[in-house]
Amino acid sequence: MSDPSPDPAPPPGDERPILRVEGLSKTYDGQLAVDDLSFAVRGGEVLGMVGPNGAGKTTSLRSIVGVLPIAQGRVTVCGHDVSRHEREAKSQLAWVPENPQPFDSLTVFEHLEFTAELYGVRDWDARAEHLLEYFELGDKRDALGGELSRGMRQKLAFCCAWLPRPRLVLLDEPLSGLDPRGIRSAKQAIRDVAAEGTAVILSSHLLELIEALASRILILDHGRKVFDGTLTEARDTLAPEAGSSLEEIFLAATGPRPQPGPEPAEPADPGGWGGGAGDAS
Repeated sequence: MSDPSPDPAPPPGDERPILRVEGLSKTYDGQLAVDDLSFAVRGGEVLGMVGPNGAGKTTSLRSIVGVLPIAQGRVTVCGHDVSRHEREAKSQLAWVPENPQPFDSLTVFEHLEFTAELYGVRDWDARAEHLLEYFELGDKRDALGGELSRGMRQKLAFCCAWLPRPRLVLLDEPLSGLDPRGIRSAKQAIRDVAAEGTAVILSSHLLELIEALASRILILDHGRKVFDGTLTEARDTLAPEAGSSLEEIFLAATGPRPQPGPEPAEPADPGGWGGGAGDAS
């Protein structure tokens, strides 16, 4: 069933957001993990999402991709409401979780075949082969998912996420487990997909990565948005000293940390497979 009220296809040059998050909140054990979060991402933007541990970054991403139900707020992808029209929304996005868990019984190439079937991608074979070579998985095409190392699982998640050419890509600590060559390839792949008009959310504690790739930054603290804008705007607003690094901006925005104590607990990673958007049904 198609979404009866999606945003119409924007005309050339229209900067209508691909992702819009409005008033998103999520509570665990009576504590807010995400508190009234609103932001938008347009095509071609790389939004760097940063914040201390427990700031709500992963919870926000899982809510956007539909892994966690949205109890309060609204998320739309290309005009499709993630809660009301899940299939249509998920068909436009892909994500790479921090710890991808491929299917043990599928080969690397069968994961790409499964992704192509899930998204309805035609004539996908040549693109799949190119992605495997780009991410240095060509010699692992027949290896089972359960046989892959941590870094190879991450590379496979990139391949599956890139295969359907999604309008929105969400990346949660995407360089975890990658070797230096893999890191270089992944960084270039993120630049390239944004240049093609895809909206990207990049969540990472590696501030140098955010500084190198992001066109905008979103800073979260205790589940709330404390800044959303360009690095230049952040520097002028939060750390006006000449040459302020993103680390200095981050520390200025989040302030001194409280004494150790219980934090709102984000759920354990359900071990879901990345690449695509999970169950698109």
